[in-house]
Amino acid sequence: MTVTYSSKVANATFFGFHRLLFKWRGSIYKLLYREFIVFAVLYTAISLVYRLLLTGAQKRYFEKLSIYCDRYAEQIPVTFVLGFYVTLVVNRWWNQFVNLPWPDRLMFLISSSVHGSDEHGRLLRRTLMRYVNLTSLLIFRSVSTAVYKRFPTMDHVVEAGFMTADERKLFNHLKSPHLKYWVPFIWFGNLATKARNEGRIRDSVDLQSLMTEMNRFRSWCSLLFGYDWVGIPLVYTQVVTLAVYTFFFTCLIGRQFLDPTKGYAGHDLDLYIPIFTLLQFFFYAGWLKVAEQLINPFGEDDDDFETNWCIDRNLQVSLLAVDEMHMSLPRMKKDIYWDDSAARPPYTLAAVDYCIPSFLGSTVQMGSHSNPIPAECLLIPINDGLRHSSSKGASEAENLSRPK
Repeated sequence: MTVTYSSKVANATFFGFHRLLFKWRGSIYKLLYREFIVFAVLYTAISLVYRLLLTGAQKRYFEKLSIYCDRYAEQIPVTFVLGFYVTLVVNRWWNQFVNLPWPDRLMFLISSSVHGSDEHGRLLRRTLMRYVNLTSLLIFRSVSTAVYKRFPTMDHVVEAGFMTADERKLFNHLKSPHLKYWVPFIWFGNLATKARNEGRIRDSVDLQSLMTEMNRFRSWCSLLFGYDWVGIPLVYTQVVTLAVYTFFFTCLIGRQFLDPTKGYAGHDLDLYIPIFTLLQFFFYAGWLKVAEQLINPFGEDDDDFETNWCIDRNLQVSLLAVDEMHMSLPRMKKDIYWDDSAARPPYTLAAVDYCIPSFLGSTVQMGSHSNPIPAECLLIPINDGLRHSSSKGASEAENLSRPK
Protein backbone atom coordinates (compact mmCIF):
# COMPACT_ATOMS: atom_id res chain seq x y z
CA MET A 1 0.00 0.00 0.00
CA THR A 2 1.32 3.42 -0.96
CA VAL A 3 2.89 5.28 1.95
CA THR A 4 1.33 8.75 2.19
CA TYR A 5 2.84 11.45 4.36
CA SER A 6 1.64 14.68 2.69
CA SER A 7 -0.24 15.88 5.77
CA LYS A 8 2.94 15.56 7.85
CA VAL A 9 4.75 18.09 5.68
CA ALA A 10 1.89 20.44 4.87
CA ASN A 11 3.67 23.25 6.69
CA ALA A 12 7.38 23.99 6.73
CA THR A 13 8.43 24.07 10.38
CA PHE A 14 11.71 24.02 12.26
CA PHE A 15 13.09 20.49 11.91
CA GLY A 16 9.72 19.53 10.47
CA PHE A 17 10.93 16.48 8.59
CA HIS A 18 12.28 14.73 11.68
CA ARG A 19 8.99 12.84 12.13
CA LEU A 20 9.47 11.17 8.78
CA LEU A 21 12.88 9.81 9.73
CA PHE A 22 11.39 7.39 12.24
CA LYS A 23 8.94 5.68 9.89
CA TRP A 24 9.76 2.09 8.98
CA ARG A 25 7.23 1.17 6.31
CA GLY A 26 8.35 2.47 2.94
CA SER A 27 11.59 3.78 4.43
CA ILE A 28 15.15 3.52 3.19
CA TYR A 29 16.01 1.62 6.37
CA LYS A 30 13.66 -1.20 5.41
CA LEU A 31 15.11 -1.36 1.91
CA LEU A 32 18.78 -1.16 2.85
CA TYR A 33 19.34 -2.68 6.27
CA ARG A 34 20.41 -6.11 4.97
CA GLU A 35 23.09 -4.73 2.64
CA PHE A 36 24.20 -2.27 5.33
CA ILE A 37 24.67 -5.06 7.89
CA VAL A 38 26.61 -7.19 5.38
CA PHE A 39 28.91 -4.26 4.53
CA ALA A 40 29.56 -3.46 8.20
CA VAL A 41 30.25 -7.11 9.06
CA LEU A 42 32.68 -7.53 6.15
CA TYR A 43 34.50 -4.31 7.04
CA THR A 44 34.81 -5.42 10.67
CA ALA A 45 36.06 -8.86 9.67
CA ILE A 46 38.79 -7.42 7.42
CA SER A 47 39.79 -4.95 10.14
CA LEU A 48 40.11 -7.74 12.73
CA VAL A 49 42.19 -9.87 10.37
CA TYR A 50 44.53 -6.93 9.71
CA ARG A 51 44.92 -6.07 13.37
CA LEU A 52 45.08 -9.52 14.96
CA LEU A 53 46.04 -12.20 12.46
CA LEU A 54 48.49 -10.73 9.94
CA THR A 55 52.23 -10.80 10.56
CA GLY A 56 54.44 -7.74 10.17
CA ALA A 57 55.31 -8.32 6.50
CA GLN A 58 51.72 -9.20 5.71
CA LYS A 59 50.53 -6.01 7.38
CA ARG A 60 52.89 -3.91 5.26
CA TYR A 61 51.55 -5.55 2.10
CA PHE A 62 47.95 -5.04 3.20
CA GLU A 63 48.66 -1.38 3.97
CA LYS A 64 50.05 -0.83 0.47
CA LEU A 65 47.00 -2.57 -1.00
CA SER A 66 44.67 -0.40 1.10
CA ILE A 67 46.33 2.82 -0.04
CA TYR A 68 46.17 1.64 -3.66
CA CYS A 69 42.44 0.80 -3.43
CA ASP A 70 41.63 4.09 -1.73
CA ARG A 71 43.49 6.07 -4.40
CA TYR A 72 41.84 4.47 -7.42
CA ALA A 73 38.34 3.87 -6.01
CA GLU A 74 37.53 7.54 -6.52
CA GLN A 75 38.02 7.11 -10.26
CA ILE A 76 34.81 5.08 -10.45
CA PRO A 77 32.17 7.67 -11.58
CA VAL A 78 29.54 6.54 -9.08
CA THR A 79 27.86 9.92 -8.57
CA PHE A 80 27.47 10.70 -12.27
CA VAL A 81 26.31 7.25 -13.36
CA LEU A 82 23.97 6.76 -10.40
CA GLY A 83 22.50 10.28 -10.53
CA PHE A 84 21.61 10.04 -14.21
CA TYR A 85 20.15 6.56 -13.72
CA VAL A 86 17.93 7.57 -10.81
CA THR A 87 16.69 10.63 -12.73
CA LEU A 88 15.77 8.40 -15.66
CA VAL A 89 13.97 5.91 -13.43
CA VAL A 90 12.00 8.57 -11.52
CA ASN A 91 10.83 10.23 -14.75
CA ARG A 92 9.75 6.86 -16.09
CA TRP A 93 7.95 6.05 -12.84
CA TRP A 94 6.03 9.34 -12.83
CA ASN A 95 5.03 8.98 -16.49
CA GLN A 96 3.55 5.59 -15.74
CA PHE A 97 1.51 7.06 -12.91
CA VAL A 98 0.09 9.97 -14.92
CA ASN A 99 -0.88 7.53 -17.67
CA LEU A 100 -2.81 5.07 -15.51
CA PRO A 101 -6.15 4.37 -17.24
CA TRP A 102 -8.96 6.13 -15.36
CA PRO A 103 -12.52 5.70 -16.74
CA ASP A 104 -13.95 8.93 -15.29
CA ARG A 105 -14.12 10.91 -18.53
CA LEU A 106 -15.78 7.99 -20.31
CA MET A 107 -18.34 7.42 -17.58
CA PHE A 108 -19.39 11.10 -17.76
CA LEU A 109 -19.89 10.85 -21.51
CA ILE A 110 -21.73 7.53 -21.34
CA SER A 111 -24.05 8.77 -18.59
CA SER A 112 -25.00 11.90 -20.51
CA SER A 113 -24.92 10.59 -24.09
CA VAL A 114 -26.54 7.13 -23.94
CA HIS A 115 -30.21 7.81 -23.24
CA GLY A 116 -33.00 5.65 -21.95
CA SER A 117 -34.17 4.92 -18.43
CA ASP A 118 -35.65 1.56 -19.39
CA GLU A 119 -33.91 -1.74 -18.83
CA HIS A 120 -32.31 -1.78 -22.28
CA GLY A 121 -30.86 1.69 -21.74
CA ARG A 122 -29.40 0.60 -18.40
CA LEU A 123 -27.99 -2.51 -20.05
CA LEU A 124 -26.34 -0.46 -22.78
CA ARG A 125 -24.65 1.94 -20.39
CA ARG A 126 -23.50 -0.73 -17.95
CA THR A 127 -22.17 -2.96 -20.74
CA LEU A 128 -20.23 -0.11 -22.33
CA MET A 129 -18.74 0.75 -18.96
CA ARG A 130 -17.97 -2.89 -18.22
CA TYR A 131 -15.98 -3.13 -21.45
CA VAL A 132 -13.93 -0.14 -20.37
CA ASN A 133 -13.13 -1.73 -17.00
CA LEU A 134 -12.44 -5.09 -18.65
CA THR A 135 -9.82 -3.45 -20.86
CA SER A 136 -7.97 -1.94 -17.91
CA LEU A 137 -8.17 -5.25 -16.04
CA LEU A 138 -6.59 -7.14 -18.95
CA ILE A 139 -3.75 -4.60 -19.07
CA PHE A 140 -3.20 -4.70 -15.31
CA ARG A 141 -3.14 -8.51 -15.40
CA SER A 142 -0.30 -8.36 -17.92
CA VAL A 143 1.88 -5.83 -16.05
CA SER A 144 1.04 -6.12 -12.34
CA THR A 145 1.97 -9.13 -10.24
CA ALA A 146 -0.57 -8.19 -7.56
CA VAL A 147 -3.44 -8.15 -10.09
CA TYR A 148 -2.27 -11.36 -11.72
CA LYS A 149 -2.30 -13.10 -8.34
CA ARG A 150 -5.88 -11.92 -7.90
CA PHE A 151 -6.99 -12.92 -11.43
CA PRO A 152 -4.59 -15.73 -12.48
CA THR A 153 -6.91 -17.09 -15.19
CA MET A 154 -9.72 -15.82 -17.40
CA ASP A 155 -12.09 -17.95 -15.34
CA HIS A 156 -11.43 -15.62 -12.42
CA VAL A 157 -12.19 -12.64 -14.66
CA VAL A 158 -15.54 -14.18 -15.60
CA GLU A 159 -16.28 -15.09 -11.99
CA ALA A 160 -15.58 -11.50 -10.91
CA GLY A 161 -18.20 -10.21 -13.36
CA PHE A 162 -15.95 -8.34 -15.77
CA MET A 163 -16.80 -10.73 -18.60
CA THR A 164 -19.77 -12.96 -19.34
CA ALA A 165 -19.51 -16.64 -20.28
CA ASP A 166 -20.57 -15.88 -23.87
CA GLU A 167 -17.99 -13.12 -24.12
CA ARG A 168 -15.37 -15.52 -22.81
CA LYS A 169 -16.18 -18.01 -25.58
CA LEU A 170 -15.95 -15.30 -28.21
CA PHE A 171 -12.72 -14.02 -26.65
CA ASN A 172 -11.15 -17.50 -26.71
CA HIS A 173 -12.37 -18.10 -30.26
CA LEU A 174 -10.23 -15.21 -31.51
CA LYS A 175 -6.91 -16.84 -32.34
CA SER A 176 -4.01 -14.48 -31.85
CA PRO A 177 -0.54 -15.01 -30.40
CA HIS A 178 -0.59 -11.45 -29.05
CA LEU A 179 -2.13 -9.98 -25.93
CA LYS A 180 -5.82 -9.46 -26.64
CA TYR A 181 -6.49 -6.51 -24.35
CA TRP A 182 -7.80 -4.60 -27.37
CA VAL A 183 -10.81 -6.89 -27.93
CA PRO A 184 -13.13 -5.02 -25.52
CA PHE A 185 -12.30 -1.83 -27.46
CA ILE A 186 -13.82 -3.38 -30.57
CA TRP A 187 -16.86 -4.53 -28.63
CA PHE A 188 -17.23 -1.03 -27.21
CA GLY A 189 -17.10 0.59 -30.67
CA ASN A 190 -19.58 -1.87 -32.17
CA LEU A 191 -22.02 -1.48 -29.29
CA ALA A 192 -21.77 2.33 -29.37
CA THR A 193 -22.49 2.30 -33.12
CA LYS A 194 -25.49 0.06 -32.53
CA ALA A 195 -26.77 2.43 -29.85
CA ARG A 196 -26.47 5.32 -32.33
CA ASN A 197 -28.45 3.42 -34.95
CA GLU A 198 -31.15 2.66 -32.37
CA GLY A 199 -31.36 6.32 -31.39
CA ARG A 200 -30.01 5.78 -27.90
CA ILE A 201 -27.15 8.09 -28.83
CA ARG A 202 -29.02 10.95 -30.44
CA ASP A 203 -26.19 12.79 -32.14
CA SER A 204 -23.23 11.69 -34.20
CA VAL A 205 -21.15 14.27 -32.35
CA ASP A 206 -21.83 12.41 -29.10
CA LEU A 207 -20.78 9.16 -30.75
CA GLN A 208 -17.60 10.83 -31.99
CA SER A 209 -16.86 12.13 -28.49
CA LEU A 210 -17.31 8.65 -27.05
CA MET A 211 -14.99 7.08 -29.61
CA THR A 212 -12.37 9.79 -29.17
CA GLU A 213 -12.34 9.36 -25.42
CA MET A 214 -12.23 5.59 -25.70
CA ASN A 215 -9.26 5.91 -28.04
CA ARG A 216 -7.52 8.06 -25.42
CA PHE A 217 -8.23 5.37 -22.82
CA ARG A 218 -6.75 2.80 -25.23
CA SER A 219 -3.63 4.95 -25.55
CA TRP A 220 -3.13 4.91 -21.78
CA CYS A 221 -3.44 1.13 -21.72
CA SER A 222 -1.06 0.75 -24.66
CA LEU A 223 1.47 3.02 -22.99
CA LEU A 224 1.51 0.89 -19.83
CA PHE A 225 1.98 -2.19 -21.97
CA GLY A 226 4.83 -0.47 -23.79
CA TYR A 227 6.56 0.49 -20.54
CA ASP A 228 6.33 -3.13 -19.40
CA TRP A 229 7.66 -4.39 -22.72
CA VAL A 230 10.54 -1.95 -23.26
CA GLY A 231 12.34 -1.12 -20.04
CA ILE A 232 15.54 0.76 -19.31
CA PRO A 233 18.27 -1.09 -21.23
CA LEU A 234 19.65 -3.92 -19.15
CA VAL A 235 23.20 -2.92 -19.93
CA TYR A 236 22.76 0.44 -18.18
CA THR A 237 21.20 -1.16 -15.13
CA GLN A 238 24.13 -3.57 -14.97
CA VAL A 239 26.68 -0.75 -15.32
CA VAL A 240 25.12 1.21 -12.47
CA THR A 241 24.85 -1.81 -10.18
CA LEU A 242 28.42 -2.91 -10.86
CA ALA A 243 29.74 0.63 -10.37
CA VAL A 244 28.12 0.97 -6.95
CA TYR A 245 29.02 -2.44 -5.59
CA THR A 246 32.55 -2.37 -7.05
CA PHE A 247 33.16 1.00 -5.42
CA PHE A 248 32.14 -0.26 -2.00
CA PHE A 249 34.01 -3.54 -2.44
CA THR A 250 37.19 -1.53 -2.87
CA CYS A 251 36.16 0.62 0.11
CA LEU A 252 36.20 -2.49 2.30
CA ILE A 253 39.99 -2.50 1.89
CA GLY A 254 40.76 1.07 0.92
CA ARG A 255 38.92 2.70 3.82
CA GLN A 256 40.56 0.64 6.56
CA PHE A 257 42.30 2.52 9.38
CA LEU A 258 46.01 1.76 9.11
CA ASP A 259 48.70 1.80 11.78
CA PRO A 260 49.25 5.53 12.64
CA THR A 261 52.87 4.87 13.63
CA LYS A 262 53.81 4.15 10.03
CA GLY A 263 53.14 7.75 8.97
CA TYR A 264 50.91 7.03 5.97
CA ALA A 265 49.28 10.19 4.56
CA GLY A 266 45.70 10.54 5.79
CA HIS A 267 46.09 7.83 8.42
CA ASP A 268 46.95 9.89 11.48
CA LEU A 269 43.94 8.61 13.47
CA ASP A 270 42.73 5.12 14.27
CA LEU A 271 38.99 5.44 14.91
CA TYR A 272 38.04 1.80 14.28
CA ILE A 273 34.54 2.75 13.04
CA PRO A 274 34.51 4.29 9.50
CA ILE A 275 31.67 6.72 10.12
CA PHE A 276 31.84 8.61 6.83
CA THR A 277 32.33 5.46 4.78
CA LEU A 278 29.21 3.99 6.35
CA LEU A 279 27.32 7.21 5.59
CA GLN A 280 28.56 7.10 2.01
CA PHE A 281 27.35 3.52 1.68
CA PHE A 282 23.99 4.48 3.13
CA PHE A 283 23.51 7.33 0.66
CA TYR A 284 24.87 5.72 -2.52
CA ALA A 285 23.42 2.26 -1.95
CA GLY A 286 20.18 3.88 -0.79
CA TRP A 287 20.08 5.86 -4.02
CA LEU A 288 20.43 2.61 -5.95
CA LYS A 289 17.67 1.02 -3.87
CA VAL A 290 15.34 3.90 -4.75
CA ALA A 291 15.89 3.11 -8.42
CA GLU A 292 15.35 -0.60 -7.82
CA GLN A 293 12.01 0.10 -6.15
CA LEU A 294 10.73 2.59 -8.73
CA ILE A 295 11.90 0.90 -11.92
CA ASN A 296 8.76 -1.27 -11.91
CA PRO A 297 5.93 0.33 -9.90
CA PHE A 298 3.56 -2.57 -10.62
CA GLY A 299 5.20 -4.98 -8.22
CA GLU A 300 4.53 -5.50 -4.52
CA ASP A 301 6.87 -3.01 -2.85
CA ASP A 302 5.57 -0.60 -0.23
CA ASP A 303 5.36 2.32 -2.65
CA ASP A 304 4.17 0.49 -5.77
CA PHE A 305 0.89 1.47 -7.38
CA GLU A 306 -2.27 0.07 -5.80
CA THR A 307 -3.58 -1.52 -8.98
CA ASN A 308 -6.12 -3.76 -7.24
CA TRP A 309 -7.55 -0.72 -5.49
CA CYS A 310 -7.74 1.05 -8.87
CA ILE A 311 -9.73 -1.85 -10.31
CA ASP A 312 -12.17 -1.87 -7.37
CA ARG A 313 -12.61 1.90 -7.36
CA ASN A 314 -13.04 2.24 -11.12
CA LEU A 315 -15.67 -0.50 -11.37
CA GLN A 316 -17.76 0.73 -8.45
CA VAL A 317 -17.65 4.43 -9.36
CA SER A 318 -18.19 3.98 -13.08
CA LEU A 319 -21.20 1.67 -12.75
CA LEU A 320 -22.71 4.03 -10.18
CA ALA A 321 -22.24 6.99 -12.53
CA VAL A 322 -23.84 5.38 -15.60
CA ASP A 323 -26.70 3.61 -13.83
CA GLU A 324 -28.08 4.96 -10.56
CA MET A 325 -26.95 8.51 -11.26
CA HIS A 326 -28.16 8.58 -14.88
CA MET A 327 -30.49 11.59 -15.18
CA SER A 328 -30.69 11.74 -11.40
CA LEU A 329 -30.66 15.40 -10.35
CA PRO A 330 -31.19 17.15 -7.03
CA ARG A 331 -33.98 19.73 -6.91
CA MET A 332 -32.74 23.18 -7.88
CA LYS A 333 -32.90 25.88 -5.21
CA LYS A 334 -31.75 29.46 -4.99
CA ASP A 335 -28.26 29.69 -3.58
CA ILE A 336 -27.56 31.77 -0.47
CA TYR A 337 -25.94 34.48 -2.58
CA TRP A 338 -29.02 34.94 -4.80
CA ASP A 339 -29.40 38.63 -3.98
CA ASP A 340 -25.78 39.30 -3.07
CA SER A 341 -23.76 40.90 -5.85
CA ALA A 342 -20.54 40.59 -3.84
CA ALA A 343 -20.64 36.94 -2.88
CA ARG A 344 -17.89 35.87 -0.54
CA PRO A 345 -17.85 32.64 1.50
CA PRO A 346 -17.43 33.14 5.26
CA TYR A 347 -14.27 32.55 7.29
CA THR A 348 -14.09 30.88 10.66
CA LEU A 349 -12.12 32.56 13.41
CA ALA A 350 -9.37 29.99 12.91
CA ALA A 351 -9.04 31.00 9.25
CA VAL A 352 -9.48 34.77 9.53
CA ASP A 353 -5.76 35.33 9.00
CA TYR A 354 -6.17 33.97 5.47
CA CYS A 355 -8.71 36.61 4.52
CA ILE A 356 -6.72 39.26 2.70
CA PRO A 357 -7.79 42.24 0.61
CA SER A 358 -7.62 42.05 -3.15
CA PHE A 359 -4.34 43.12 -4.68
CA LEU A 360 -4.80 46.46 -6.43
CA GLY A 361 -1.20 47.25 -7.26
CA SER A 362 2.03 47.76 -5.38
CA THR A 363 1.56 51.55 -5.05
CA VAL A 364 -1.92 51.48 -3.49
CA GLN A 365 -0.68 51.16 0.08
CA MET A 366 2.21 53.61 -0.22
CA GLY A 367 2.42 55.61 2.98
CA SER A 368 0.21 53.14 4.86
CA HIS A 369 1.90 51.77 7.98
CA SER A 370 -0.90 49.54 9.16
CA ASN A 371 -2.58 46.51 7.68
CA PRO A 372 -5.98 46.19 9.37
CA ILE A 373 -8.25 43.20 8.84
CA PRO A 374 -10.58 43.98 5.90
CA ALA A 375 -14.14 44.75 6.93
CA GLU A 376 -15.51 42.03 4.67
CA CYS A 377 -13.48 39.45 6.61
CA LEU A 378 -15.05 40.24 9.98
CA LEU A 379 -17.41 37.60 11.28
CA ILE A 380 -20.36 37.48 13.59
CA PRO A 381 -21.68 34.21 15.07
CA ILE A 382 -25.10 32.95 13.98
CA ASN A 383 -26.71 29.73 15.13
CA ASP A 384 -24.22 26.92 14.42
CA GLY A 385 -22.05 28.76 11.90
CA LEU A 386 -20.60 32.11 10.91
CA ARG A 387 -21.67 34.69 8.37
CA HIS A 388 -20.34 37.93 6.96
CA SER A 389 -20.96 41.10 8.86
CA SER A 390 -22.63 43.90 6.99
CA SER A 391 -20.78 47.12 6.53
CA LYS A 392 -23.29 48.70 8.90
CA GLY A 393 -22.47 46.29 11.71
CA ALA A 394 -18.75 46.01 11.07
CA SER A 395 -17.81 47.61 14.35
CA GLU A 396 -20.06 45.24 16.29
CA ALA A 397 -18.56 42.24 14.50
CA GLU A 398 -15.10 43.48 15.26
CA ASN A 399 -15.92 43.60 18.96
CA LEU A 400 -17.35 40.09 18.88
CA SER A 401 -14.45 38.60 16.98
CA ARG A 402 -11.75 40.34 19.05
CA PRO A 403 -10.11 37.81 21.41
CA LYS A 404 -10.78 38.46 25.05
